[in-house]
Amino acid sequence: MEILNREARFNYFILEEIEAGIALVGTEIKSIRNGKVQLKDSYVIIKNGEAFLINSYIGLYEEGNQFNHDERRTRKLLLHKSEIKKLEVKVKQEGLTLVPLKMYFVKGNAKVLVGVCRGKKNYDKRQTIKERDLKRENKSLNHF
Repeated sequence: MEILNREARFNYFILEEIEAGIALVGTEIKSIRNGKVQLKDSYVIIKNGEAFLINSYIGLYEEGNQFNHDERRTRKLLLHKSEIKKLEVKVKQEGLTLVPLKMYFVKGNAKVLVGVCRGKKNYDKRQTIKERDLKRENKSLNHF
């Protein structure tokens, strides 16, 4: 199961990608397995030498009763200290943003792919739309 943040590739230029683990509680991992995740409007911040995933939505687990989690809580990302320092330098000096691109499982553990991104301007977005339309036209022409 793979959850994508499709809006991120439209709104940002992805310069680099880093895989990170996520510190989760039991009901969260079950909700992720059920596909109740949304990465739209979420981002990553670095605070006190730790990385946190902000504003990501993981839906409630139906059978979770009183032990259920808060859907939009801040979740800690599991990265090496050296990786966090590199990301912190890029964010502070170069004005880049850390955006989650997708969430998936590796050997039963939930991972998130974090992109080091630069925001697109409106004319860049129009160019992306134009390229996508051209690809779609070429595919439709090749089928005949």
